[in-house]
Order: sequence, then structure tokens, then C-alpha cells
Amino acid sequence: MRPAFTTVACPEWTLDAVARAAERWGYLGVELRTFGDDTSMLACDPALTAPAKVRQMFHRAGVEIMCLGTSLSFDSKPTIFHRVIGDADRSVELAKTTIDLAVKLECPFVRVFGFRIHEHDSRIGAMQRIADRLGLVAAYARHSGVRVLVENGGTFLTASDLAELLDRVNHPLLGASYNASVAQAAGEAAGDGINVLADRVPMVKIKDFKDGVPCALGAGGMNCQGKVASLSAAGFDGWLVFEYPRLWFKDLPDPSPVLESSAKAMYSWIRRQPHPASLHV
Repeated sequence: MRPAFTTVACPEWTLDAVARAAERWGYLGVELRTFGDDTSMLACDPALTAPAKVRQMFHRAGVEIMCLGTSLSFDSKPTIFHRVIGDADRSVELAKTTIDLAVKLECPFVRVFGFRIHEHDSRIGAMQRIADRLGLVAAYARHSGVRVLVENGGTFLTASDLAELLDRVNHPLLGASYNASVAQAAGEAAGDGINVLADRVPMVKIKDFKDGVPCALGAGGMNCQGKVASLSAAGFDGWLVFEYPRLWFKDLPDPSPVLESSAKAMYSWIRRQPHPASLHV
């Protein structure tokens, strides 16, 4: 497994600070959160800096830009207005723009969501609407070197839920970003999730909580060490991404000691695992 973290941990850091911190603490990759070039929510949003400059920062640090994380989802019901004027679905267009950015950054993954089957919406109709849009996004990624990953959340909480959606789209460039903590809250063990998704999951996210507050890995009650052991036993050997969501929890303390401690914990847990059976992701 390859340790990484997502920049929801450090929304006020510059990209250069992110790259230098990842290098200092031994992270091999970073998921760069992006909201596009029309927002200033993140000082480290890669959409706000020339791609060549971003690539140079991370190349110099020896850290991979392993994913562009987004909030994009594909569950909205089309309005009569949209049907009349034939307006393209905005989430699909934004996803295409993010894929274009990933190409410029030489980033292999773009992460999106499904997200929810709404009240009074038929499951079959909602699933097909989401799948059709994801299919358009995956088709756009053809020949780009970028793979689109759907993260579990909303209606699609578990690996089985994700697998149902991925099967409906049935596109080789569509995979899964598996959030083990979200799945655990829905009653699914991490190893079971990997067994269901198999080679369709190149990245797994983990986070820890103490008394309901996000914390460093191993400092809370989520049994993250057990998750890593379970992932290894299931043959997972992809990206292991630590999520410390300071972007959403405004009162969390400075992320530096949390990221440093979590990197040490990840390496310690990974080293204790036997070499996994080969699983190409």
C-alpha cells in the first residue's frame, strides 16, 4: 500500500507547502481537492495555478499527484427548462473540465460521487440517470490516461452499492474510491469491500474519530490498524489515503502534527503486513 493524504486537511496551505509537507513526512502521493477555477475555498486548489508549475512543485518533492478530488455528483433530476432547451448536464461538463485538468497535471484519477436516490424517485430511473451521466464522463476520459473513480456515499454507502452502479455503467475507465469509514458506518468491513470491488478499486480512504471529532490515525476508536490488516489480507496494494476533514470541521487544530503522526502510523501498520497476493489496480 502507498500512503497519501487529501488536502481537505489543509485548505489554507499553498500547493508548495503541501508538496513539501508530503515529502517531509514520507507521503508518496496527495489527493488535491478542487472546486474549479471560480472559487477560493482552498489555497491549494490546483485549478488556480498553472498546471506546469503544479507539476514542477510535486515532481521536485518526489510526491505524486495521485487524484483530483471533487464534490461532483450525478443524481439531480432534470427540470422541464433543461428538457426544453436541451441544456447539457452541468455536472458532466464540470467532470470533463476536471479530466482536462488531470491530463495537464499528469494525474491518473478524478474522484466523483453518485450520490443519492431522492424521495419519490424510482430506483430504476435514478440509477439509470446516474449511470448514463457517469457513462458520458467515462467515455470522455478515453485516450486521456485518466480513470474516473466513484466514491461511496449517499445512497451508495457500501462496496455492493458501488458495484451495482459500476456494473450498470460497465466502462473500463470507471472505478471506485472506497471510503472504508463510510462503509464501516453502514456495517461493512474493509476487507469485505475490497473482495467485492476487486481490481476496480485503486484507492482506499481511511480516517479516525475520537468522541466524534476527526483525529490522527490510531488516536481514535475506528480501529484503523485493523482496517489496514484487513485490506492487506484481501490483497489490496493500492493507495491508502488519510482523510482529515478540516475543510468541513473548522475548529480542528493545525494539521501538521496530525498528518505527521498519521504517516508514521500508516507506515508502521503497512510494514507489519505480509506481502499481499498480487492484485493489479
